[in-house]
Amino acid sequence: MEVGIIGLGKMGSNLAFNLKDHKYDVKGMDMSEEALNSAMKGGINTFQTVDELLASFKGKRVIWMMLPAGNPTESVLDYLLPLLAPQDIVIEGGNSNYKDSIRRSEKFAKKEISYFDCGTSGGISGARKDACLMIGGDKEVFESIEQLFKDISIESGYLYSGASGSGHFLKMVHNGIEYGMMQAIGEGFQIVEKSDFDFDLAEVARVWNHGSVIRSWLMEIAEIQFRSSPRLEDYRGKVAASGEAKWAVETALEMGIPVPTIALSLFMRNLSQEEDNFSVKVVSALRNGFGGHEVVKKD
Repeated sequence: MEVGIIGLGKMGSNLAFNLKDHKYDVKGMDMSEEALNSAMKGGINTFQTVDELLASFKGKRVIWMMLPAGNPTESVLDYLLPLLAPQDIVIEGGNSNYKDSIRRSEKFAKKEISYFDCGTSGGISGARKDACLMIGGDKEVFESIEQLFKDISIESGYLYSGASGSGHFLKMVHNGIEYGMMQAIGEGFQIVEKSDFDFDLAEVARVWNHGSVIRSWLMEIAEIQFRSSPRLEDYRGKVAASGEAKWAVETALEMGIPVPTIALSLFMRNLSQEEDNFSVKVVSALRNGFGGHEVVKKD
């Protein structure tokens, strides 16, 4: 199967290599020369324009987009729409708002082009080897390409979630939960770090991650980051909010559902733009550990 990846950043390039490992005919497109060169070194055929990428296909085109949500995704989709043919498939793997995904799916359906919103989790390492995917769109078409999702996912790590928009809806809620979990871990380690005891934070994370109720991948990342920087000396307590938790809170308000933990974790990220505390340093280190998210280093 031929698969074209538009967007060869941290997630897109690793996804391309994952597909290549599973013997897919992978092609990539990005505007960055650095991203193209990196993909080429890994054996990915690359193109500088969407037109060149589409022209390289011999048969039905499967286009997997890994671009930032909002205008970057919207503009490329608008450009793609008149160039694609009936029965082509678009998989949108960024963190788009699920309402945008529903709208886009309806627009593409008018041209008989299948549009899947694919919530993608697992960070950079997941994209490279063991992704977690939540996929919304036409079920019959999904079944025709299900093997693709199965091949690149961890065992039991993909779900056909239902109608268009459902994949990105699940990813939105997932990221809201993620905000809350990271905030709780950060606050817990702030209490430990500020106590009168001389704790080795990496060792605390290690023991908590072996048999305890709070063991998790995030705790594993915490241990790794503390071993690299025992008191996170190089980090500032400043973390960006990428949008999904905000959408989750707004959606919950529309549904009349209280989500105080997610809401407070979102507000803490907003507050971090003005304050600098250890709990937010931990959140920053966790995000950097799983997703390669840019961190604000101390001067």
